[in-house]
Amino acid sequence: GGAITTVAPSTTAAALTSISTGRPPGEHGVVGYRIAVSDGVLNALRWSTGDGDARRRHDPGAFQPCELFGSQRPPVVTRAEFATSGFTAAHLAGTRLVGYDDRAGLVRGVVEQFDAGEAFVYAYWDAIDRTAHEFGLADRYDEELASCDRMLADLLDRLPTGTGVLVTADHGLVHVGDEMLELPWSVTSLIDGQSGEARFRWLHARAGAMGDLAAAAHAAFDEVAWVRTADEVIGAGWFGPVVSAAARARLGDVAVVAREDVGFTDPAEAMSLKLIGRHGSLTAAEMLVPAVGAVA
Repeated sequence: GGAITTVAPSTTAAALTSISTGRPPGEHGVVGYRIAVSDGVLNALRWSTGDGDARRRHDPGAFQPCELFGSQRPPVVTRAEFATSGFTAAHLAGTRLVGYDDRAGLVRGVVEQFDAGEAFVYAYWDAIDRTAHEFGLADRYDEELASCDRMLADLLDRLPTGTGVLVTADHGLVHVGDEMLELPWSVTSLIDGQSGEARFRWLHARAGAMGDLAAAAHAAFDEVAWVRTADEVIGAGWFGPVVSAAARARLGDVAVVAREDVGFTDPAEAMSLKLIGRHGSLTAAEMLVPAVGAVA
């Protein structure tokens, strides 16, 4: 195997939805981690806004309209706690969920499905991402990678002979740590809010201020980031060759996309822990992911 390119932004919500639909974010509409919607900003992984659970206000099935897995309805082996989430309803609706609680449970769940005669099984393991977020790209991250190698070896040993396994990822990561940059007053005075995430930050301009905002963002961040208007992002094909009207409405006005190992703060973005490893931008470390195949 080798490396393939994930989608922009290089983040879980957008990329996992592209895996299940085979479509880029401009078509499936899950355009990032924190998405601008009519009543605020939707946290796509929690499917919540500042007003709480958003499943009734933003129906996941309507929000993401694309067909999943070519209408195959495969078994999906994922954490049991994800089964009832709004994001699962958006990117895995209609699949047959098989829950697990630990590493051994993922292996068991996949093997049982093939033993039962299934031809295709999709499995998702999230601990590499969680470990990098919490501890950075250091010893704990290396330990998690080694544990995943052992998990895959165990899986290959137990699958029926001749079963093909393809391993990939939704995104890469960079070590950001404390390198979080605040937006200067020259920028914040021109915005009504932000969406996206630390390394792919959307700025939403105040009425009539879009041109001034783009100029201010260039002046503030050109040394560390790509600064682009929404029209430039769409024209460059970052979100795919087609951007639906629904997806376009969920973008901001100016994107600030980290080129160096930094992030951009948003006071409205509440985190339960300090993130050390981050992703979302267009650097090779975030965009290139493995595509490795093996046969049991």
